[in-house]
Amino acid sequence: MANNRVKSTNDLELKDRLVAINRVTKVTKGGRTFSFAAIVVVGNEDGIVGWGLGKAGEVTTAIAKGVEAAKKNLIKVPVHKGTIPHEQLAKFGGAQVLIRPASHGTGVKAGGAMRAVLESVGITDVLAKSKGSSNPHNLVKATIAALSELRSPFDVAQNRGVAVEKVFRG
Repeated sequence: MANNRVKSTNDLELKDRLVAINRVTKVTKGGRTFSFAAIVVVGNEDGIVGWGLGKAGEVTTAIAKGVEAAKKNLIKVPVHKGTIPHEQLAKFGGAQVLIRPASHGTGVKAGGAMRAVLESVGITDVLAKSKGSSNPHNLVKATIAALSELRSPFDVAQNRGVAVEKVFRG
């Protein structure tokens, strides 16, 4: 697998999407203390995406921390004509995701956490299936894992030493 981490975030126009907020309660001698955990996905809608988890006493602070964490965790994803180059299966914890390329006009057929990640990447046509756990934390991580394992047709052609047309029709 090629290293597809993004080195610099200075020149990127990243948009953030809130995937889930979880209220956590800590019971102390003085009563209940509430804090919040926010999972956030950022992307430039042109092949770059990252996720982050922020925890704080206030929702807005948790989201801001999640965005900062996501900017440190960016990957480059090969997007070909608005879809992915090939089918990919990935698993994280109890969540298993299957993403498949789709023809133009299909749209993003994915739910919840997967939709936020795929739209942040800039994928416009994809079929996605979530199997197992629906925990948003694990779904986001499994989706990012699947996207990070994708290989562009140009890389495959270069590794095989053949023309791109022989690897990928379209």
